[in-house]
Amino acid sequence: MVTGTAGPCVGNIAPVSRLNFSGLCLQDGPLAIRQAVFASVFPAQLSVAASWDRSLARQRALFMGKEFRAKGAHVLLGPVAGPLGRSPFGGRNWEGFSPDAYLSGELVAVTVQGIQSAGVQAATKHFIANEQEIQRNPTLSVNGTTIEAISSNVDDKTMHETYLWPFANAVRAGTAAVMCSYQRINGSYGCQNSKAQNGLLKEELAFQGLVMSDWYATHAGVPSANAGLDMNMPGSIDFFGGSASYFGGNITMAVNNGSLSVDRLDDMIARIMTPYFHLQQHRDFPPVDGFVPPSSFGPLPPFLHNFTLGPIVDVRRQEHTDLIRTLGAAGTVLLKNSGALPLSQPRNVGVFGNGAADFTQGQYSLVIGSDGSFQGNYDIGMLPVGGGSGTGRFASVVSPLEAIKSRAGSYGAQVQYITDNDAIVSGGLFSLAPVPMDVCLVFLKTWASEGDDRTTLLAGWNSTLVVESVAAVCPNTVVVLHGAAPNVLPWADHPNVTAILAAHFPGQEIGNAIVDILWGDVNPSGKLPYTIAMTEDDYAKNLVNDSALHHTTNPYAWSADFKEGSFIDYKELDAKNASVRYAFGFGLSYTTFELSALDVRVPNTTIPRTPIVEARTPPGGHEALWETIATVSVTVKNTGDVGGSAVTQLYLAFPEEAAAPENLRK
Repeated sequence: MVTGTAGPCVGNIAPVSRLNFSGLCLQDGPLAIRQAVFASVFPAQLSVAASWDRSLARQRALFMGKEFRAKGAHVLLGPVAGPLGRSPFGGRNWEGFSPDAYLSGELVAVTVQGIQSAGVQAATKHFIANEQEIQRNPTLSVNGTTIEAISSNVDDKTMHETYLWPFANAVRAGTAAVMCSYQRINGSYGCQNSKAQNGLLKEELAFQGLVMSDWYATHAGVPSANAGLDMNMPGSIDFFGGSASYFGGNITMAVNNGSLSVDRLDDMIARIMTPYFHLQQHRDFPPVDGFVPPSSFGPLPPFLHNFTLGPIVDVRRQEHTDLIRTLGAAGTVLLKNSGALPLSQPRNVGVFGNGAADFTQGQYSLVIGSDGSFQGNYDIGMLPVGGGSGTGRFASVVSPLEAIKSRAGSYGAQVQYITDNDAIVSGGLFSLAPVPMDVCLVFLKTWASEGDDRTTLLAGWNSTLVVESVAAVCPNTVVVLHGAAPNVLPWADHPNVTAILAAHFPGQEIGNAIVDILWGDVNPSGKLPYTIAMTEDDYAKNLVNDSALHHTTNPYAWSADFKEGSFIDYKELDAKNASVRYAFGFGLSYTTFELSALDVRVPNTTIPRTPIVEARTPPGGHEALWETIATVSVTVKNTGDVGGSAVTQLYLAFPEEAAAPENLRK
């Protein structure tokens, strides 16, 4: 019950026939049933954050939950609350929402609610301060010494004010599970860190669900269980399966010899089974889907238990596709527009860049390279989502080029295109005629994946020269960025670059969603959930990756000190008084809005500085943390000629003596 086993899902708890318990199926991931066939691939959380739309976020989560349930998955391994985004170079930032703890927490909460309203358990991850991929797991040095995973060294104030907040939102929303992270936290591994799991999570936040390990993140048995770990995933010690486990029979032995109490084991099982019964998963739950994919890490180990499989089912629905398209557009941010957009039926359309084309190397990017990295950064082909365990397998997908050809063809336009970046920068544009074209649409992409961090904030594949090459011959160049963010944009002020769109990771409707924006069917309402600085050097990199560390024989050499505290992203740049390219919360529209009638009401002026300690802490932490201190309202009026929506933002400032970040976005 507390130990995973080999089975048809990413994670499996074996059935117990004598108890009429059919087992548990745990599946990746935060945007799709990663391994599944005939399933949808939704926009990444980064795109959701750029929409700033709680309603769309909840609807996405509900539809994801329905697809997971229909495939027989009891647990959805998401949402992602960590990494938060301490460094813009973080390889998995795109799986999360935003480096702003408030925005991230609000969207984590509605995502948990949406998933669980479909009768599927949400497993909020990765707890906690999991902010870089490099050295997230132990490695071996040249002399055979085990080099421990990096330690995130975080002071108490920073932990509570920044990294814990989204998890507090998740717990308050009722998340069934929390997944502990790979790296060490203040010296101890995340999945055997009692301060984190027992202290912060189960005591301070009063979390009543289960703590599961990330896959192979368990490094001990009894110490992990006593430190708050309830479920060991996937059960075996290494990627190649088998019966050897830190839990399993060792837990039985530990109970028998007294090193693990019966009460603690009962608590572990109660925490695992409570969400199962609470969400009625013991009643008419669908069987696990009949498609059992091959493992990406090697041959599947033999199943040690009998799992009942159902037929292969198609869980896609038209309303899911429609929502994906809507959210893909809503998560697109218009950064620059010199009158170029929306397009008005241009007759001669140019499409350029390797991010416009259809896939060229398959529709599933979870392939492991010889160096152990996740592959998917192919030279030609669109980028609807990133790589690693947070990706998805596409049953259907519409590329930007395909959607543009369809739209432009509907009124007889000519579409010319070059999707090979090397051809673009080596003079291939001179084969086009007539020139100049009415509009040139340039599609750039930025790969990011689990297992590695970004080495640059420039879009990939010689992007700067691609933009400059097109803009040199096209006075109306529109640039679309798909992929990880932020990107620095050294070409943003080029006079021939007339519009820029940050379209992020919109999922399977990547082409249709961007065409809706380009041709004005949808008015862009997205806002940046991060800051775009002028140059890479304007950010503190906040990643540990010194070349000497890759040759160290010191087991504890890898260490990341979070000395910046809460000063990340816009808080860091505000503190530096740095000029930025595009500010956090920025986004243009095809219309204009007017704000008026600001009203601030403070219902309670007697809130004590120190909250009264109650006998029982509710899930999410002390009630005083959630108390409404003030209510702010404003009237929003569309003053333009185009229908649209606006995101209102409230900026707060602490008194100077608080030594806190200048602006907190709400």
